[in-house]
Amino acid sequence: MTPYPGMLKEWRKRRRMSQLDLAVEAEVSARHISFLETGRSRPSPDMILHLSEVMNLPVETRNQMMRAEGFAPCFAATPIDDAAMSPIRDAVEWTLQQHAPYPGMVLDRLWTVVMLNSGAQKLFKPLGIGEGQSLLDLLTSPLMPELVENWPEVAHHTMLRLRAESANAGGIPALDAAARTLSQQGHARSDAVIGPTISTIYRFGGQRLSLFGTIAQFSTVTDVTLDDLKIELFFPADDQSAKFLRDLAHVAAN
Repeated sequence: MTPYPGMLKEWRKRRRMSQLDLAVEAEVSARHISFLETGRSRPSPDMILHLSEVMNLPVETRNQMMRAEGFAPCFAATPIDDAAMSPIRDAVEWTLQQHAPYPGMVLDRLWTVVMLNSGAQKLFKPLGIGEGQSLLDLLTSPLMPELVENWPEVAHHTMLRLRAESANAGGIPALDAAARTLSQQGHARSDAVIGPTISTIYRFGGQRLSLFGTIAQFSTVTDVTLDDLKIELFFPADDQSAKFLRDLAHVAAN
């Protein structure tokens, strides 16, 4: 385990803060920050949590810092199917159900599918995507350039997102590896009119399906599991795509 002084210094630099910046934001002396980073001073549990909040660190990182100083971690990692998570699970399931027939899913920090609504099940099942499957495997497969009409553009922006999520979490090897793969396939377009969002344009046989997405996360999180979860909801970018999704739901229902 990395000692706390090294962790503090590394994360301060990741957040692009000087010792003075952190000291001002945390309302402590720059000298104290320096002493913490050199190990001349030992932090209290309250100070570890306070500085973590100022730097907006992931919940699990805060636990790691507490352990590094010999303190008990403050935040649990409760399984999503635990009884204590019932209100959270109900809220997620309600959100996914209300979004149907448009696709919606829940991903963890490694982009593993935790939940799918009916729209996502119908759309992504033929691609081998179900609960417990990794979306990274699909994104880095040879199938995507054939399936997605604007794959170079989508690959580029997905790579940027993967890099940002990994950096925010202090480095996630699986995301970094996928980002490296996508960086070899993607590029930003400079010859097109830039719209409000980059849609992913799928080709299913003779059908064309254009989707854009939104990401929702939980606020005021005090659990490692919830800190990692993301709800992804996909919307049709045109009338033709909306009809495709409604027809898909109708066929499956009958």
